[in-house]
Amino acid sequence: MVISGLHTALITPFQADGSLDLAAVKQLLDQQLHAGVQGVVVGGSTGEAATLTLMEKEVLWRTAVDHVAGRMLVVAGTGTNATSTTVEASVMAQRCGADALLVVTPYYNKPTRSGLMAHHSAIADATPLPQILYNIPGRSGLNMSAETQLALAEAVPTVVATKEASANLEQMGEIIRNAPDTFSLLAGDDVLALPVIALGGTGVIAVMSNYAPVLYGRLVHAALQGNISEAQRVQEILGPWYQANFIETNPLPVKYIMHVLHGIELRYRLPLTTPTDATQATLRTMLEGSQLA
Repeated sequence: MVISGLHTALITPFQADGSLDLAAVKQLLDQQLHAGVQGVVVGGSTGEAATLTLMEKEVLWRTAVDHVAGRMLVVAGTGTNATSTTVEASVMAQRCGADALLVVTPYYNKPTRSGLMAHHSAIADATPLPQILYNIPGRSGLNMSAETQLALAEAVPTVVATKEASANLEQMGEIIRNAPDTFSLLAGDDVLALPVIALGGTGVIAVMSNYAPVLYGRLVHAALQGNISEAQRVQEILGPWYQANFIETNPLPVKYIMHVLHGIELRYRLPLTTPTDATQATLRTMLEGSQLA
């Protein structure tokens, strides 16, 4: 499987009582389908995976797979900081019909390369689903080096891609240059999709495509087609939004934007809380007269 194009790290909507809002999930999926994105990540960090129960993740994955019905990829965020729970979630994702797994570097533990090899090998032994590595040092506390990612790509047949959110273009370039043909690199930071694709990356797993899937999709596909001038034009339009996504911890801003634009309940799982009044005011001002359509 070659993972390419635009994939949205979907937010998880909650109802007023804190339970999953499955009607809103289907609404979000319809928006992504209408925009023509290539896939969605369900139950990733933008989807507040750290505070979802395994049962809730199962419901989300089944809902997404059934609703999408093969029209785009459904990638299940199954990574945890324990191999046993990651394997359990990954097997469950396979039963739900997910197309691939997004497996974050085990956070807090800071495993060695041998630990990472054993971690991903255990997942591969349990399920044949393709694995996308998720290197995000800012959250996991560990940078998975280019050497380690390339070793995983060679040693574990089901490891087919990496979501690279290290913001280290030199490291990403090294991976792209030396990766086997069966392994692709996706940008993990929205703002870096254009330079990553210019280096030879195959796409992006993005936050802002929750609320701007059509416009951001133009950038991604223009870049993939070598139309750099068009990609640069869209990049300039989106410039302020790259910063807006992280005024506060992701997914606080993106969920607030989706609340304003699409009526998604403004509900988060503790310890995440509603954005400050100042952040809300900033985002509302930006949304007035925005060019996100």
